[in-house]
Amino acid sequence: METKKIGWCFRIKDGLKISEPNERLSKSYLEQAKSSLLRANKDFEDNDLLWTTIALYYAEYYALYSFLQKIGLKCENHSCSISAASFLLGENKIKTINEHKDKRTDAQYYMKTDQENKVGLMLKEAQSFISNFDELISNISQKDIEDYRKKISSFQKNSKSKNQAKKRE
Repeated sequence: METKKIGWCFRIKDGLKISEPNERLSKSYLEQAKSSLLRANKDFEDNDLLWTTIALYYAEYYALYSFLQKIGLKCENHSCSISAASFLLGENKIKTINEHKDKRTDAQYYMKTDQENKVGLMLKEAQSFISNFDELISNISQKDIEDYRKKISSFQKNSKSKNQAKKRE
């Protein structure tokens, strides 16, 4: 299922695209992740659970996207970015952001009460998630980057073939 989605993500507008690894952007996204996590902490202290939840999700997303920039993947679709990271790193590595993406949606569109304990737990999970990605990005080697790019590039090639076949029809 995940592999089908990645192929689709290479075919959609603003979906996955292989580009040059970008150290500068990777660092910027990681800094934004840390800043958003600080914002989430402040919102939690102010008992603003809605914005805590939203800031937590974005903090995690920026950390994940920092990894994608580090290896040279661009994507403007959150679902596709998460799927690509899941494919490359394993589902367990991105489990937290998947859960928090759903909780962010729930918080924004379906107001619930008495969520303080759940949001507090999310805050701890987000801190761990961002710390893990910070460590991953800090320790990634050039060989790791090449391996990740090779692993995902087959989907880009297959997507181009499918697009060309559709154009000929």
